Amino acid sequence: MFRHTDYMQFDVKPEKPDPVYARKLQELLGGAFGEMTVTMQYLMQGWNCRMKGKYKDLIMDIATEEIGHVEMIATMVARLLEGAPVTDSTANALGDPVVAAVLGGSDPTQAVFSGGGPRLADSNGVPWNAGYIVHSGNLLADFHANVTAEAQGRVQTARLWHMTDDPGVRDMLRFNLARDTLHQNLWLKAIEELKEDGLEGTIAPDDLFDEEYSEHASTIWHLSDGEDSDKGGWASGPTPDGRHEFTFLADPQPLGERQSGPPPDPKLYATYDGAMGTPQKPKFGTEKGVIGKIKDAVDPDPTG
Repeated sequence: MFRHTDYMQFDVKPEKPDPVYARKLQELLGGAFGEMTVTMQYLMQGWNCRMKGKYKDLIMDIATEEIGHVEMIATMVARLLEGAPVTDSTANALGDPVVAAVLGGSDPTQAVFSGGGPRLADSNGVPWNAGYIVHSGNLLADFHANVTAEAQGRVQTARLWHMTDDPGVRDMLRFNLARDTLHQNLWLKAIEELKEDGLEGTIAPDDLFDEEYSEHASTIWHLSDGEDSDKGGWASGPTPDGRHEFTFLADPQPLGERQSGPPPDPKLYATYDGAMGTPQKPKFGTEKGVIGKIKDAVDPDPTG
């Protein structure tokens, strides 16, 4: 269960309203790397974790903290909108007809849809969606995704730091920057311990190495006009997983045949000149159940 307290994790006290900055801050709420994304990403990872113990507990601790960060950003957006649009910045912007058309950079949907409050959307008003989150069930892959999410979130928070001189806003951002620092370190440490505990290796998933074409698991193909891709440590020496030696292929050649799709079904009206012949007729697959019974009745010879 979750229990809410009226007190926020940290103070949210802007010195003055600023609807233009409120729109910018929406990115930390409903953007691809915003607080709602990490909240739902960690919650789903925690609920999807298949073993009890320290890893699940860590995920759920951070996930629950992120709910509080959603609350903080949402509250800050609302307080920055207090008194809008009759703030100095907006009043000055309205003097320019072009700028006035977009309310001086503020987001009119915050008034129209939310009554002067935040929306679950990014700084362009694009609604948040669950496609932003990662919860594969593989903790190594998920924790790497978490490091990325926290890093991108901290980059955006740092940029927003430089876009305001409001001491109250900066005070909250100082806290958020620190927590993003911690969370990156926590996920990096958790990745180390997954390996130390023998649960995962360096590569996710830690399987099928005997099935993959190992000769293609160590060579970087030089496929751009740049001249320095062979200067890094990824061009020679041992790979991080210890299974291979990096190599560099300066002039790679295609290994596959010429690309082409199959002849199209004429009833789907793809433009076609007939050069690849006629399309195959639809075939029954390997369906089971009712569909499989129909297939067997229509085509009892599986080789035909």
